[in-house]
Amino acid sequence: MPKVRLLPERVANQIAAGEVVERPAAVVKELVENALDAGATRIEVEFSHGGRALMRIEDNGSGMGREDAELALQRHATSKIAEAADLDRLASFGFRGEALPSIASVSRFLIQTAEAEGVGTEILVNGGRLVHVRDCGRPHGTRIEVTQLFNSVPARRKFLKTDATEAAHIVASVRLHALAAPHCAFTLIEDGRVIFRSPTCPALADRVGEIFGRQLAETLIPIDAKENGLRLHGLLAKPGSGGRATRHETITFVNRRPVDSRTLTYALTESYHEVLPKGRYPAAFVFLELDPAAVDVNVHPSKREVRFRSEAQVRSFVIRHVLALLRAEAPAVSRMTEVELPPRPENRPEIHISSGSPVTANAQCNPIGYIAAKAPAPVASALQAGVMRLASPPTAT
Repeated sequence: MPKVRLLPERVANQIAAGEVVERPAAVVKELVENALDAGATRIEVEFSHGGRALMRIEDNGSGMGREDAELALQRHATSKIAEAADLDRLASFGFRGEALPSIASVSRFLIQTAEAEGVGTEILVNGGRLVHVRDCGRPHGTRIEVTQLFNSVPARRKFLKTDATEAAHIVASVRLHALAAPHCAFTLIEDGRVIFRSPTCPALADRVGEIFGRQLAETLIPIDAKENGLRLHGLLAKPGSGGRATRHETITFVNRRPVDSRTLTYALTESYHEVLPKGRYPAAFVFLELDPAAVDVNVHPSKREVRFRSEAQVRSFVIRHVLALLRAEAPAVSRMTEVELPPRPENRPEIHISSGSPVTANAQCNPIGYIAAKAPAPVASALQAGVMRLASPPTAT
């Protein structure tokens, strides 16, 4: 009798969920990103008891028909890519086709979705077991409710932190995506109370002001620099603003994806070392845009870590243009004719977002949608290889 056997799909999904669904905030992140990929302009997120009791995400995205909704709950089913080469030209948040089946395998998972025309579909999955698929009436878009998280793997529940800690991670994740998508209106509700509501914002400064407060927003200046296929734009702290006590407000995005980038964060911090006291850090909300083929976002299950094809080029570009802006704002900043790149830091700085003041309002939002297609085996293999290979930190080229 052979000792090697294929795992049942339900067990395989639960194992995969260990990488994708680390905590409630990871569920919210995946579902909000699906909503943005579906073209949503309104997203409402509600959760209770730190996400243990309930996580609900609704949007007015494109929605799905029944066939696509059923296929979306299978592993490696995605509408984002069709072949391995598509990984080099990603323009979406999601691409692995693992989020929905992973979440559904470790929770009570209810999805209601509908396209602009036609009947809606409701699917209920409990701990990876299909309960029902039936028609439902609803406007276009998608509503997903996740309850009883880790009901099929109770040992995982023991590793969750307090409700307050898990809630803080959810709030931070939603605010990051609200910053990344000012064109989308966001509402966040915790235990029946509206934490914040941000309408569609014409400018990043407006979204920063709503999330972090007008006082911080007024200390920022815009940057928009382009060079050799790279673009850096966003908001940076004015010279003389005094800086922040932590790096919590040094927030970076790569191709609109919120990331923890040691390269970007260190380049920004180094650019300010002559205008900030030691131990102070700049407030920064910056977006780096570059050819998707020049950055690898498939190096970690959370997709929060990225690798650049040329780390040195990115660091040099950021430091030079941030310094140029600071010199224009404060001529006293020393004028270097050449940028000497500092040594790479040993430890990656953490990036967090602090909670803002609660806002009370009535929350209303129509419901995520995406069209699923089963990914070919070579694509699934490429995705898995990308996740499995990382361990060592990137080296500058």
